[in-house]
Amino acid sequence: MRLPFSSTLFAFARPTAIRYTVVMARLAHFAIAAAPGFAILSWMQADPFAQAGHHLALSFVAGLLCVLVFNTFDMYGRDMFSNLLLIRRTFFAWSATFGLLMTLHQLSRFISPVPPQALVLWYLLSFGLFVLSRLVMLSFFQRRIRAGHFIQRSVIVGMTENAMRLAEQIHHRADVISGLIGYIDDRRSHRLHEAPPVALPRLGDIGALEQLIRDGRVDQVLVALPAQAHGRNEALAQRLRRLPVQVLLIPDMTTFRFAHRRMVPMGGVPMFVVAEPPLQGWSPLYKRCEDIVLSGLALLALSPLMLLIALAVKLESRGPVLFRQKRYGYNQRLIEVYKFRSMHHHLRDEHADRQTGRDDPRVTRVGRFIRKTSLDELPQLFNVLGGSMSMVGPRPHATATKAANVLFEDAVEEYVARHRVKPGITGLAQVNGYRGETDTIEKIQKRVEYDLEYIENWSLWLDLSILLRTVPAVLSAEAAY
Repeated sequence: MRLPFSSTLFAFARPTAIRYTVVMARLAHFAIAAAPGFAILSWMQADPFAQAGHHLALSFVAGLLCVLVFNTFDMYGRDMFSNLLLIRRTFFAWSATFGLLMTLHQLSRFISPVPPQALVLWYLLSFGLFVLSRLVMLSFFQRRIRAGHFIQRSVIVGMTENAMRLAEQIHHRADVISGLIGYIDDRRSHRLHEAPPVALPRLGDIGALEQLIRDGRVDQVLVALPAQAHGRNEALAQRLRRLPVQVLLIPDMTTFRFAHRRMVPMGGVPMFVVAEPPLQGWSPLYKRCEDIVLSGLALLALSPLMLLIALAVKLESRGPVLFRQKRYGYNQRLIEVYKFRSMHHHLRDEHADRQTGRDDPRVTRVGRFIRKTSLDELPQLFNVLGGSMSMVGPRPHATATKAANVLFEDAVEEYVARHRVKPGITGLAQVNGYRGETDTIEKIQKRVEYDLEYIENWSLWLDLSILLRTVPAVLSAEAAY
């Protein structure tokens, strides 16, 4: 009986199925990169056959470059089967491919000049087809998962507490590569302490497992026997090494509660990463370039408004235009932060011993307006340009700031962890509604939660998203006094 295509994909030997899928994806990417270019270039010629050979050559080179660049961007790794965010990676990979293609074209001049509108249409159409093909692939894989079909069929040996944690993790993060079909345990059912957290059938004992492997119904064995059971583990390893199956030893799942799911070799021994500095590699340079460019442009664009605010502050009350305050910056170092003065100079609070509340008599009329609209923060653009702050990051707090009469660092255990990056003019907490007065412990807890989420997930795209959301967030906020 001949199986339909959707079934034959998983009827191969499992490593072959993965290679087959990757080959099909590469062929699809080659076609998506090449075919639209050939069609558009030919269509925009008065005589479609006049430059057909040259157009075909350019399209072929585009397809070849696409596969090579996509491979460099790790488009054909494990994420290919489950990660929707590959669409963002696809954008960068296709942009790099197209830029390289245009560079080669300019250097070689192997075809006649191409109309700019044809290039734009080619780029956009191919990118749209890449996204569509990605969504179709994910939809196909999700249907296979719901039907209980996986490229690798896995079983757990030993339904221990550690194994139950793993079963739950795999169930919630299912992808088409690996799926649990059951568990193996030599103990009788009444000796098992509790049922698995997900609907997982018991497939029998070790003898039954051997038969399942020989019948080609199991591709991967996950061993969850206790580490102290040295004899049983060694005997099981010797037994399974004789069979054509992949055997993996389950780590202590409790480690994942406080460690990243990434391992690094140390002296040849793999170790879990518990913590590491954020913004590694080129990321600090990218963020610094972002800060210099955006703060410089903002200062140029907003300088007339800043001059008007300075004049209004000066005319209303005596004292300097700017208010300088010591706040915690990167690595908990004290930095001097600039703001437009919003309080009467003789009532200023340099250490923020008392937070500003509604109808605070210390705040001037101009100060009330610029605090409500966050215009008092504009001088912090000079902090960004000078390097002590960033455009986006956790907001810097003064040394004596409190929530419900409790110092921030005492109110939240992980508060100091937010100082692993430079503070920012705006941040993820602010655009999610947490700006202004922190009169309760819950408010500072939520701020820290958002700050740590930002640090763990930083990207230029996230910064741009926060900056675009800042103005609406400021205009809709009611908690700033």
